[in-house]
Amino acid sequence: MDRNDLQIELIENECLLADGFDSALIGITDGLNSVAVYDSNLCIQVLIKEGMTEIDAIEHFYYNVSGSYVGDKTPIFIKQLTTNI
Repeated sequence: MDRNDLQIELIENECLLADGFDSALIGITDGLNSVAVYDSNLCIQVLIKEGMTEIDAIEHFYYNVSGSYVGDKTPIFIKQLTTNI
C-alpha cells in the first residue's frame, strides 16, 4: 500500500487523524472499526523538530496526543519493533 492508497482508505473509513503528524502516519487497522495508526516515536520526533525538548515532547505526546480519546475512530499509536531477537 502506498501513501495515496492509505489516504483513500482513511477517507473511506472516516478515520480521524492526528493534526500535524502526517509524517508519523504508518497505516490503518483492519477489521470492523478501522482507525489510523501512528508511530509513537515518529510523533515525538515531529514535536522535537517543532522546537520542544525531548522531555517536553514525550510528556506532551503521552498526555495530549496518545492520551486523548475522541470516539471510536480515535487513532492508535504504536511502538514499532526495531529488532527481532
